[in-house]
Amino acid sequence: MNKEEILFNKIGDSLSKDYLHITKGKMMSAPGIKYKNKVFAFYYKKEVIFRLGEDFDPKEHNVEKCRLLNPFKNKAPMKNWFQIPYSENRRWEKLAKDALNVLKEELRSSK
Repeated sequence: MNKEEILFNKIGDSLSKDYLHITKGKMMSAPGIKYKNKVFAFYYKKEVIFRLGEDFDPKEHNVEKCRLLNPFKNKAPMKNWFQIPYSENRRWEKLAKDALNVLKEELRSSK
């Protein structure tokens, strides 16, 4: 296991201790972090992909490098998901908490 995946796992373990309903899971065969069975972050190719919502502004979060997730050749990028490289690893834990909060708010709104 490389340093990027080790850090991702530490963040997942920390969140599962601090919040109810946080579990590990899979997203597209990659290790993920779930809240109430919905993935909000996953690790893929030395990056973490966070579901931060369409309103996420990288500049407001001091994120210099990121891009929208674009896993399909013939489809547009996924507007809610942001790929954050290891060069931004000092922000990963905060972004994971932000992604969790986005998901929680969406679940509250859908009731």
